[in-house]
Amino acid sequence: MTTHDQPLSLKQRMSGATTFGMNIYSTACMPIEVAGNWGLDFVFIDAEHTALGVDRDMEKLLLAARSAAIHSLVRVRGTLEWDIRKALEMGASGVIVPQVHNAAQMREIIRFSKFAPLGRRGGDSSVRSAGYAGPGFDWARYTEAQNAQSVIVPMAESYEFFDNIDEILAVEGIDAVHFGPADYSLSRGLPVDYRLGNPEVLERLQLLISKCHARSIKVMVPCFPADLDTARRLIEMGSDMLLMGSDLSWLNSAGQQIAAVQQALRG
Repeated sequence: MTTHDQPLSLKQRMSGATTFGMNIYSTACMPIEVAGNWGLDFVFIDAEHTALGVDRDMEKLLLAARSAAIHSLVRVRGTLEWDIRKALEMGASGVIVPQVHNAAQMREIIRFSKFAPLGRRGGDSSVRSAGYAGPGFDWARYTEAQNAQSVIVPMAESYEFFDNIDEILAVEGIDAVHFGPADYSLSRGLPVDYRLGNPEVLERLQLLISKCHARSIKVMVPCFPADLDTARRLIEMGSDMLLMGSDLSWLNSAGQQIAAVQQALRG
C-alpha cells in the first residue's frame, strides 16, 4: 500500500519483485475474481484470439478485475488506435499489442496510448479512466496520471521483431515486452514448444531479456508448465512477469482429472 492507503499501480508492482498473472480467454467474470482472491498481480484478458472485443463484454471483465482488486492488461487485436485508446478509457491497467514487427509500428502504439507530449492519444472526460469528469477532475492531472500509470506491452513473437529489436526497444514508452514462443516458432517454421526446448527459441528469449534489461524494460513470459521448477528457471534467466496458465488450462486440468477417474472406474 502507498502512504495514502491506495493500492499500488501495476507499474509500481512491476518495479519490485516478480509479478504473476494468468490469461483470460472466456467472457466470464468468475476466473478473474478467483485470480484476485488468490492474490495474483494481474490478468491478461485476450481480445486477439477470442470472441471478446473492446466492448460491453470487455467492460464487464474490467469491472470484475476492479472489484477483485487485480490489475488488468488487455491484449488488443493489433496496432489499432480505437482498441488501444478504448481499452485504457474503460479502465484497463494497460494494453498488450500482438505482432509488433518494427519501430514504426511501436511508435504508432505509443502515439495511440499516450497523451502529449509522449503521444497523441485522443481524450474525453466522459470515460471511466477520467472518473467521468467527477469531483476534482483536472485535465492536466488526468493526462499526466494516465501517461505515468498505463502499462504498454508489445509482443515479441516473430523473427521480424528480433531483426529490428534495437530500433523497437529504443522507442520511448515501453514498460514490458511479452515473449510469444508459439508465434515466434510459427514465424520460423519451428515446432511449437512452450517449454522452450528449441535452442533457437531459448536463445531469442535470452537475447530479449538482455536487451530489455539494459533499457530497464521488463519481460513477460508464459510459464509452462505452471509449476515451481519452471517458474524458478524463468526467474533465474531474468524473466520479470510470469503467466501462470489460463482459465482454459484450469478447465482442461480439471477435465483431465475427471477423464482419468472415469477411465479407471470403467477399467
